[in-house]
Amino acid sequence: MKTLKEVKVGETATVARVRGEGPVRRRIMDMGLTKGVEVYVRKVAPLGDPIELNIRGYELSIRKADAEMVEVQ
Repeated sequence: MKTLKEVKVGETATVARVRGEGPVRRRIMDMGLTKGVEVYVRKVAPLGDPIELNIRGYELSIRKADAEMVEVQ
């Protein structure tokens, strides 16, 4: 399955599931990345880290390592 890290700039994806466990998974979900949410990839920093997203009406920047834990469709 494709991860959020693999989504190109300008594309929209839907969160299918959040991998990981414990506090890291909880932190990602607390930021609004939950199953069924649409995510628009706004831009990526020149070296690829962080990734800026539009989600639930606000902008969110996350690290590549965290984006790899989010599976999308």
